[in-house]
Amino acid sequence: MSDTTTGFNGEAPTSAAFLFEVDGVEIGMFSEIEGLEVTVEVATYSEGGENGFVHQLPGRMTWPHIILRRGVTNNNALFDWVNKTAGTGFAANSNKLTRNTGAITAISTSGTRLRSWELQDAFAVRWVGPKFDSGGNNPLQEEIELAHHGFTTKTYS
Repeated sequence: MSDTTTGFNGEAPTSAAFLFEVDGVEIGMFSEIEGLEVTVEVATYSEGGENGFVHQLPGRMTWPHIILRRGVTNNNALFDWVNKTAGTGFAANSNKLTRNTGAITAISTSGTRLRSWELQDAFAVRWVGPKFDSGGNNPLQEEIELAHHGFTTKTYS
């Protein structure tokens, strides 16, 4: 039976568990993701003789870059993907950019996939490695920034 407030069979989604995949290949879990948004520009049109308002029409849609952060892992899937779209991987592909579908998927507390956002034509534009500090005891973090051409959503039954 579906919960009418969440629509996720009684499991309210939280921001604590989500997975990132590229073309169906699991890159890993991340601790933070930002930039999952869309903005619609508004074009205005002033009609002659109509002084009560200005027409507002939807214009171009834009999406900011997606930024994903996580603790450093011993899995190379993220860096392997970055290397395919830049540097020697880019050169080995005759300097042709390989755009991929990236998926951010919310996971329930029981491990069930709840909803995903599929990034169209995604590619890495920045990777930031861990900051080392011999005087501290902070966990090592990495960050990846992605450009894309928008996203679609998908819910799981």
